[in-house]
Amino acid sequence: MGTVNLLRPARATAPGWLCAPVPLGRIAVFRTLVYLFVAADLVFFTPWVLGHATAPAGLYRPLLVARLLHLPAPTPVLVHGVFWALLGAALVAATGRWPRGFGWTVFALYSVWMLVAMGYGKVDHDRLGLLVALAALPTVGRARFGSTEPSAAGGWALRVTQLAVVATYFLAAWAKLRFGGIGWLTGATMTRAVLRRGTWFGGLLVGVPGLLTASQFGIVAFELASPAVFLVRDRVRYLVVGGFYLFHVLVFATVTIAFAPHLVAMASFLPLEKAVSRLLGCPTDSSR
Repeated sequence: MGTVNLLRPARATAPGWLCAPVPLGRIAVFRTLVYLFVAADLVFFTPWVLGHATAPAGLYRPLLVARLLHLPAPTPVLVHGVFWALLGAALVAATGRWPRGFGWTVFALYSVWMLVAMGYGKVDHDRLGLLVALAALPTVGRARFGSTEPSAAGGWALRVTQLAVVATYFLAAWAKLRFGGIGWLTGATMTRAVLRRGTWFGGLLVGVPGLLTASQFGIVAFELASPAVFLVRDRVRYLVVGGFYLFHVLVFATVTIAFAPHLVAMASFLPLEKAVSRLLGCPTDSSR
């Protein structure tokens, strides 16, 4: 009886794997998704950053990147200026016009926005993949919806984003073990999280003896094993990425943590152009 090989065939060279061509239509969809999220992030997810414009200067602790770039401390002019300039640039970039110029502009402004946001003692790790995507997308250039033209530059942009997504998981596990030690696995880590910001669903889980402790082992195992997503065939990879999304649905249902920027970056694994084509009923056209 035959067996099904789930593993991806070995690549001849690392550069070939890193720059494996993808349809430009996929880049067009992913680019629009990313830039629209940046606009939504400003308005819905991180508008609290505007409050840093008038925060006491003594509370600001610039991150290393901000110190290296000699960025000034947040002021009303800086924070509000970045907000409106970034909002406008992101909306234009989402249309695909001037992809390099507006792409680099969005990357620069969003980086400043994040440095202002994270300069007060808390750094969110769910932004890594999105920042890498913003840095990589301008290198691709023009990409039309529906285009099936293969692009090695587009493949590179998606691959480095994927690597950042997986690094977010793997390094999160490393940080848990480095700073929390075995106690992160065997202690009441998830129980405390549920009691502090949990939902009714999380409350149900607390009532099951040992379940949340077991979930802590499962979370770390999942994060450490995440690089395996690169070893499987494409169809299996889509199922694995679907499992990643399901994991975050469960996390949100339990402790209301969404990881929205990470979820957007994770779309770099998916054949987005096919989904959009089916949704709109417009088949891809290699002539475009």
